[in-house]
Amino acid sequence: MSVSRFEYVVAEIDGDYARLKRIDEETEELKLVARALLPPEITEGTRLLYEWMSYSIMD
Repeated sequence: MSVSRFEYVVAEIDGDYARLKRIDEETEELKLVARALLPPEITEGTRLLYEWMSYSIMD
């Protein structure tokens, strides 16, 4: 079974949402994600890993 893994950086926080930029692949598109789905301690510039349908902070 293949696991989808994506790396993002928090580009912008706007109220209850955050805009994420994918950093493991070249793209200009930002992904809008509800902050309730993200770790509560994120700030702009935080690097995130998405796998198994959840986000975690990367070291």
